[in-house]
Amino acid sequence: MTARKQILIVEDEPLIAMMLEDFLDVLDQDVAGTADSVATALERVGGGGIDAAILDVNLRGGEKSTPIAEALADAGVPFVFATGGGDESVDERFRSRPVLQKPFTMDGVARALASL
Repeated sequence: MTARKQILIVEDEPLIAMMLEDFLDVLDQDVAGTADSVATALERVGGGGIDAAILDVNLRGGEKSTPIAEALADAGVPFVFATGGGDESVDERFRSRPVLQKPFTMDGVARALASL
């Protein structure tokens, strides 16, 4: 049996965040926390204890999740980007990272996490 991982969810739509929480529970993973802004996510990343993250590319107020991706990469924490757009919405430096396309499915989330 594989140990449960602590997954950070960065998503600005509460219903989508709750759906991801449910998916992670079914997939035998734990939620390390949820964040709906860059500032909140960076604070959570700084606290440690995160094994992986799912990052919505575009957050409310025109924020991009790129600073969170940078912090996670610096900390050696794997992550996937979640987007309803194309790969061009992901910062060029991180285009080799896995992308989880919206709308999410259980299988899509499972594959994205397995790719980490």
